Amino acid sequence: MFDLGDDALRARDSLKWTTTPSDVLPAWVADMDVRVPEVVTRAVHDRLARGEVGYPDFEALDPLVAAFERRMADRCGWTPAPGRGRLFTDVIQAFQVVAELVTGEGDGIALHVPSYPVFLNSIAEAGRRIVPMPFGATAAELSDLWRRERVSLVVVVNPHNPLGRMLGEEELRVIADAAAELDLVVLADEIHADLALDDGRHVPFASLGPDVEDRTVTVTSASKAFNLAGLHCAVAHLGAARVREPLAALPFAYLGGVSTISRAAAVAAWTEGDAWLADLLAVLRRNRDTVSAWAAEVGVGVRPAEATYLAWLDFAGTPVAADPAGAILERGRVRLAPGLDFTAHTPVESGTFARLNFGTSPERLERILERMTAAVTGR
Repeated sequence: MFDLGDDALRARDSLKWTTTPSDVLPAWVADMDVRVPEVVTRAVHDRLARGEVGYPDFEALDPLVAAFERRMADRCGWTPAPGRGRLFTDVIQAFQVVAELVTGEGDGIALHVPSYPVFLNSIAEAGRRIVPMPFGATAAELSDLWRRERVSLVVVVNPHNPLGRMLGEEELRVIADAAAELDLVVLADEIHADLALDDGRHVPFASLGPDVEDRTVTVTSASKAFNLAGLHCAVAHLGAARVREPLAALPFAYLGGVSTISRAAAVAAWTEGDAWLADLLAVLRRNRDTVSAWAAEVGVGVRPAEATYLAWLDFAGTPVAADPAGAILERGRVRLAPGLDFTAHTPVESGTFARLNFGTSPERLERILERMTAAVTGR
């Protein structure tokens, strides 16, 4: 599964590896060093061998929407309302489309910060304002904040990137109640839902009830759990009529489309890939625990991830606290994602943080951590 060597990974068309100097180990972008599941490879090969790459039946129920609906029912106990599924090229396209439909120039978009840098940059570039949403706030506190900041869209990333937190029903209910009070649309980015590392069960935001589903756009993809990001294929459940109806009114193919090959790969992952996923999660749990033990040994703060393959590391109090990612790159030749990227355009402080991607082989992770130890401690 994680048997590709460094040279083989560098030979791939891979942002993670090919943009990183040859003497540096990359642990930055959220892409794993794992082979594609065989069921996915076979599905793509079989489709090409049959020459099945013509136009699909645009009027039929999309097989990926159907696979998504079955997966939500089987794994999460949520049966999405039918007739509301739609494909996008990726989660960020869906986010940008929803933001354009329900927000205006200068409006606030609320989300937990630190957050996925592309979300933050997209909000700023669109002329909207990022409104950091505090964890643990009450519904009254959130609604007061959102009213004051003229919020017109709430974004919930669950499981959370970069924190690796899984938000449970109680915490999600608080956000849902505040959104209901102000009649706000909620975009639920649940792309890491398949990557729960322990016994926690993912709670889809829209599963909180029909009223919540009717104001929620749920967006997900097989890309993170099955390492298929380059295929650009995501699915959205458009519970909110104020998003669903204007999208349906757009001209045919106005937003482009997802290739039949990408769709076949995602369907295979979600319908045949669970045994592979179980093996993957076993490795990721081991790696998560390795990172946690390392952090305790060298004095780096970390909350063990409940999901994802990402560790949000706090280097406060260490010699590299002023610029952890920069210092570790220079001294240890390991490339991390800088903490400041995850709070861009906000007043939230994250200068002592860096994000580590532990979605790699246990052996390579040990090498990464050995180099980081030398950079942090000098030993």
